[in-house]
Amino acid sequence: MTGPLRLHPDRLFPTDPDARSIARRLYATVADLPIISPHGHTNPRWFAEDTAFPDPAALFIVPDHYLLRMLYSQGIPLETLGVASTDAPEAVPEPRDIWRTFAGHYYLFRGTPSRMWLDYVLSEVLGITERLSAETADRIYDAIAVRLTDPDMRPRALFDRFGIEVLATTEAPLDDLRHHRAIAESNWGGRVITAFRPDPVVDPEFEGFHDNVVRLGELTGQDTATWRGYLAALAERRRFFAEHGCTSTDHGHPSATTADLDRDDCEVLFDKCLRQQATHEDAELFRGQMLTEMARMSLEDGLVMQIHPGSVRNHNATVFARFGRDMGADIPGRTDYVRALKPLLDRFGNEPDLTVILFTLDETSYSRELAPLAGHYPILKLGPAWWFHDSPEGMMRYRHMTTETAGFYNTVGFNDDTRAFLSIPARHDMARRIDCAYLAGLVAEHRLDEDEAQEVAADLAYHLAKRAYKLDT
Repeated sequence: MTGPLRLHPDRLFPTDPDARSIARRLYATVADLPIISPHGHTNPRWFAEDTAFPDPAALFIVPDHYLLRMLYSQGIPLETLGVASTDAPEAVPEPRDIWRTFAGHYYLFRGTPSRMWLDYVLSEVLGITERLSAETADRIYDAIAVRLTDPDMRPRALFDRFGIEVLATTEAPLDDLRHHRAIAESNWGGRVITAFRPDPVVDPEFEGFHDNVVRLGELTGQDTATWRGYLAALAERRRFFAEHGCTSTDHGHPSATTADLDRDDCEVLFDKCLRQQATHEDAELFRGQMLTEMARMSLEDGLVMQIHPGSVRNHNATVFARFGRDMGADIPGRTDYVRALKPLLDRFGNEPDLTVILFTLDETSYSRELAPLAGHYPILKLGPAWWFHDSPEGMMRYRHMTTETAGFYNTVGFNDDTRAFLSIPARHDMARRIDCAYLAGLVAEHRLDEDEAQEVAADLAYHLAKRAYKLDT
C-alpha cells in the first residue's frame, strides 16, 4: 500500500487532551538536548575513516537483527536478505534485490518499534516523503543511494547533525582499538569511546575461549595459564581500554549468577575451564566468579560495570551453524537477581565508589527484584528497558513497575544499545516522548508538579546517563 510518509507531532503522547498538552510542553524542553549514547554497538571504523556509507541494503537491512528475525519468522531465507552462509558465502543477492525483498514485506513491521525507527530515519534523516512498499521500493532505493553520496551523510557529519555529545562502541579485550586511536589522532572533535566487553575471555562456553585466553596472554605478556596471570592480563587490558576513553565494562552473561570462591577453588576451576574439561555447571560458576572479579577490578580502576544477563543466545542451532551470531535468534529467559547477585553484593554492595548497572530481559523481575535491589544497594542502578522491551509499551511498563520503589534517580536514563547508527536519534526521540508521556500522567494526577517533571525529563534524557557512565570529564 502506497501513501505519504508523515510523522505525527503527537506520536506516543497520551490520548487524554490535558495529559497530552502537558506531554507536549515537557517534550519541548528536552527534544533538542544533546544525545548521550553510553552503550551501543556501532562500528568505530565508520568514524575513523569517515567514508560514505554503502548501499541502502548494506546500511539498513543486513546488520539489523531486529529486521532479520521478523523476516525470517515469515519464511524469508536469510540469504535473500544479504546474509552470507558458511556453505555458500558468495551467494549474496544484489543490493537492490535485497531492498526489494525488504520493502515488499515492510508491512510485517506495523506496530513494532522497528517500524517507528525506520520511518523516522527515512523521513527525518533522509527526507523520504512516501511510505516504503513494494511499489515504492526502487524509487526510495534510488533516492537513498543518491543521498548517501552527499558529504553531509558521512558518519562524522551525521554524528554532529544528530547532536551526539558522546557515543560508546563495544569491543572485546583482544581488539587493538586502532580505530579509536585514529579518531583520537584526527582533527575531528566528536567523542567516540570504547567499552570493555570481556565475554570471549571470561566465558568458557564462548567459541574459541582457550585460544582467546592464550592470545590475551600474548597481548599482555602475562602467563594466562595461571589464575594470577590471567587476572593480571585482564586488569592490563582494562587499563589499555581506559587509555582509549573507556569508562564502562559490559557483561553479556546467560544469567546474573555471581560467586565468591577462595583462591584455591578459583585456580582449580580456571584450570578445568582452560583444559576444556568444564561442565555447563562449571562454566556457569566460573562466569559468576568472573562477575565478582570484574566488580573488584571496577572498584580499583573506576570503570562502571554493566550486566546484561538473561539472553538465551543463538537459540536456533541451525541458523547459528550456517550464519553465526546476531542473526535474530536470541531469546529472553527467566532471570534471578536476588539470590544470583548475593555473593557479589555481600562483598561489594555497600561500596560508595562502585557502580553496577543492571539490565534485564525478564520483565517479571522489575518490581519483584530489580527495583527493590536498586532502591537499597548503593552500588546498583537500573539500566533502561532493553532489547525486546526497547519499545513504547516496554518503556512505559518499565516506568510503571520500577518508579515507586527505585524512583527515577536509581536509574540511568536511556541508552540506545544499537548497531544501526542512523536510528540513534529515532530511538532517543522515542524514549524522550515516552518519558514525557509518563511524567505528564503524574502531573495530570497531581502527583508531581510540572516544574519538577521538567527537571526529571531533562535528567532522564541527558543528565542521568552522563553522570552514571562518568562522562562529565
